[in-house]
Amino acid sequence: MKTAEAKSGRAVYWGTGRRKSAVASVRLVPGEGKLTVNGKDGELYFQFNANYLGLIKGPLETLGLENEYDILVKAVGGGLTGQADSIRLGVARALCEIDPDNRSPLKTEGYLTRDPRAKERKKYGLHKARKAPQYSKR
Repeated sequence: MKTAEAKSGRAVYWGTGRRKSAVASVRLVPGEGKLTVNGKDGELYFQFNANYLGLIKGPLETLGLENEYDILVKAVGGGLTGQADSIRLGVARALCEIDPDNRSPLKTEGYLTRDPRAKERKKYGLHKARKAPQYSKR
């Protein structure tokens, strides 16, 4: 969550998001609304899935800034769902860096809340985290 100057002289706003085992470092740069994830176009990376792309652009749409900033992301770990959610959190945090007044509308929409759910560990004596072996009465 730091602010810096890009090589082109444009301001850069940082945000980090996490979800499950995915971590995303997000940079917001003034631009025309392009999404780049790990050097690839965002639509290509998320396989043209409108749900993932809508999830990521949600915080920007809430503030009416969808075509104001380019989103540059380095996402590591997890799957596409976890990465999309972590990018959303990173974008929301970066928007709070831009203007502290952005915090309250993002908070009411739930964009600044980190989802604490993660995979439950498998326990010994069970098939999965909670699935028990079949019970035989006799």
